[in-house]
Amino acid sequence: MKLHYTKLGSGHPMLILHGLYGSGDNWLSVGKAIADMVEVYLPDLRNHGLSPHAEMMDYPSMAGDILELMDDLELEKAIILGHSMGGKTAMRFALENPGRVSRLIVADISPRNYLDGRQDDLHLKQHQQILSTLERIDPGLAKSIGDVDRIMEEGIPSRRLRQFLLKNLHKTNSGLYEWKLNREILRRSLSTLAGSIGDELIQGPPQKGYPILFIRGGNSNYMMDEDTQVIRKLFPLAQINTIKDAGHWLHAEQPELFIGMVRQFILEN
Repeated sequence: MKLHYTKLGSGHPMLILHGLYGSGDNWLSVGKAIADMVEVYLPDLRNHGLSPHAEMMDYPSMAGDILELMDDLELEKAIILGHSMGGKTAMRFALENPGRVSRLIVADISPRNYLDGRQDDLHLKQHQQILSTLERIDPGLAKSIGDVDRIMEEGIPSRRLRQFLLKNLHKTNSGLYEWKLNREILRRSLSTLAGSIGDELIQGPPQKGYPILFIRGGNSNYMMDEDTQVIRKLFPLAQINTIKDAGHWLHAEQPELFIGMVRQFILEN
């Protein structure tokens, strides 16, 4: 699949993979902050942003899209940074294609299965509620983004989350709004996306071929202390840092600290 992407800066290539409901544009500020060090590529993953829609939505497919993008751009090796769903995609890609990765950075996600516990059930139900709400909304009937926001409020009370989701609205040439997200496929794929990066990979040999950094949010429940066991099994040399007073969207909540950690890791490795 040919992914849409934005390119910034020059130097050694670096790909930043966004999370669920996101797009490459969500990472523009981070990309601009490190574009003096590396050549940054901000792709929209399949069924997101301006990239094509597809029935298949799983980590092998998304990792394959990244490989195709690197091949098309003739990038022999790249730094791969991924957040949440993008972090799982990054880990899958790195384990399958170790020779194409110079460094790996994973933001607030573990390679494990997220369908195993009470907190994980809450995450899944939250995502089901979000996508059910989005599926009920026809933005083509709205006169403004504010109209869509007011309709969303009943199912999604968090204003911050609504503002993030509203970035997925696109105004067509006819002046009507439409969703860039493939809402139906994402809803149908939630259990797959909440699963592990691949049991065959988790049970496979460890990867020691490139420097690895995990950055977790101190207030997040997506990457717990017990997750270090599976992380160390797969990536025994991984460095694990915590950003205090940051939740799952740590790059948006503590951007200076997050960018500082990324820059330092690139400089030292």
